Amino acid sequence: MLNNYLTYLNYITNKLNKFFEQQKDYISCKRGCALCCKDAEFPYSAIEMQLLLNGFNSLDREVKNKVETNIQEILKKKKEHKEGRFVYDCPFLINNVCSIYEYRGVVCRSFGLMALPDSSHKKVQVPFCCYKGLNYSSVIDPATNKISTEMFLKTGIKEEPASFNVGYETLTSKDIEEVFNFKFGSKKPMIEWFEIPSNNRA
Repeated sequence: MLNNYLTYLNYITNKLNKFFEQQKDYISCKRGCALCCKDAEFPYSAIEMQLLLNGFNSLDREVKNKVETNIQEILKKKKEHKEGRFVYDCPFLINNVCSIYEYRGVVCRSFGLMALPDSSHKKVQVPFCCYKGLNYSSVIDPATNKISTEMFLKTGIKEEPASFNVGYETLTSKDIEEVFNFKFGSKKPMIEWFEIPSNNRA
């Protein structure tokens, strides 16, 4: 099943790369930015975690130790967290660089583009880095969270800003499973995959 997932991952990565290329005048993503790797929940399915852990196993011992330390620190903070969403920095982020980049999940590959609405979101999803002067900040009106025609015309960019069917729910749908013949399995925030179930604790 992992091989079928890899086939899908190759397909969707190529597609996403075309979208990023099409929207390159609005994209500020670069190595070392890492805003998308911080203060989030990072939804991951079972099969995505399987590949991610394959990447972890390929790391050298020093980097593995750093990742393991990060995981333990996050789990400790999560245990102490009382209410509201628990957000954290990705434990695989080392010196603002992803240590398992080639093995990263779908949400990591698609972040930075504007996503069309799905059943989880009624409006176009704008990457939050927009409000930090990055992706699409030249055309998104912060007062309305919508593309401003006036701002777009001022940029002089020929390619119009566009949103795509790249929400996590869409990219991990049952339709995808049927077409590529695999199952994503359970989905939950990445850090929860590292928690020891209470019935397995000593």
